[in-house]
Amino acid sequence: MKIVHRICCGIDVHAKFLMACLICDGTKETRKFSTMTDELLRLRDWLTSVGCAHVAIESTGVYWKPVFNILEAGVEVVLVNAQHARGLPGRSL
Repeated sequence: MKIVHRICCGIDVHAKFLMACLICDGTKETRKFSTMTDELLRLRDWLTSVGCAHVAIESTGVYWKPVFNILEAGVEVVLVNAQHARGLPGRSL
């Protein structure tokens, strides 16, 4: 599979927390963050400190909105439908 972005992050947003999976040169790092503003700012700082410029957020409900609003100032954020992402070639279930 062709590498499109060397460093990128996928975020699964829930009501009280979110899980961020950062892929950097083939290695994965997963971190859990609260949905409070100070934690979202810490997430943004972490992503920018490692050079991550591309983030995908699952669009379930309305919980993604504060995450999107805080991250869009520092990185390119793509909002994705989880059902569409499941059918991508190369993605294991």
